[in-house]
Amino acid sequence: MPELPEVEITRRGIAAPLTGRCVRAVIARVPRLRYPLPDDLSAQLVGQPLRDILRRGKYLLLAFDKGHLLLHLGMSGSLRVLQAGCAPVAPQKHDHFDLVFEGATLRLRDPRRFGAVLWLPASTTANGLNLDAHPLLASLGIEPLSAEFTSAWLYAATRKRAVAIKPLLMDSHLIVGVGNIYASESLFRAGIDPRTPACRISLRRYVRLVEAIRATLETAIAAGGSSLRDFTHADGNPGYFQQQYFVYGRVGEACRICKQPIRTLRQAQRATFYCGRCQRR
Repeated sequence: MPELPEVEITRRGIAAPLTGRCVRAVIARVPRLRYPLPDDLSAQLVGQPLRDILRRGKYLLLAFDKGHLLLHLGMSGSLRVLQAGCAPVAPQKHDHFDLVFEGATLRLRDPRRFGAVLWLPASTTANGLNLDAHPLLASLGIEPLSAEFTSAWLYAATRKRAVAIKPLLMDSHLIVGVGNIYASESLFRAGIDPRTPACRISLRRYVRLVEAIRATLETAIAAGGSSLRDFTHADGNPGYFQQQYFVYGRVGEACRICKQPIRTLRQAQRATFYCGRCQRR
């Protein structure tokens, strides 16, 4: 599944060529993805300029005057910008949704159809739409690249949490966007065993962990994210962060720091990768 870096890279990749352009057509080739596609999207969007593209967790929000188009890439989705004037690209089997703009088309490809396309109409109140009130957004946790995500906040939030730190980092109700890859990589950088109960981690070690999470996510964004299966950029190019992994997917290989073999275990039905020497409880 695309995680925060991949979704942020997608946001940046589609914002530059599309922001300010008007919608000319809406093309839905299937009646539903994870949820039914809205019936009246053409009426809402045709003729409307795209004002901005926001990200909340792993959700993208395309801002129009009448509301926001919410997009989620699901397990295997990707967005591609097809520029007018280039060789035409015929829609393939899994190309389920097009948003046609002046001079470009935004195409959603979703082989597993776990993604989402939803319309969030603007409120009639003076304050406009409260995005965090939407059911899909209301329970989302803190953004790990925001100023509010600090070691003091994370330390306070985990004092009564006996769950192991790795699955806790992946809890989107607490922190958004830190999925399996980046949780494993961040814990390695911080030198913390993924099995450590969250409530037993000191403030000093949370300082290192918050710094590691930020550094891991920012490095992944700079590298173009991780392309393991279906993820590609909006221009069709892959990401390269997987070439820099310390532990994820490297079971049995030598640790890049201490040369001991990387280990794996199962936590919350997900594979966790770690170094038994570099990461301590």
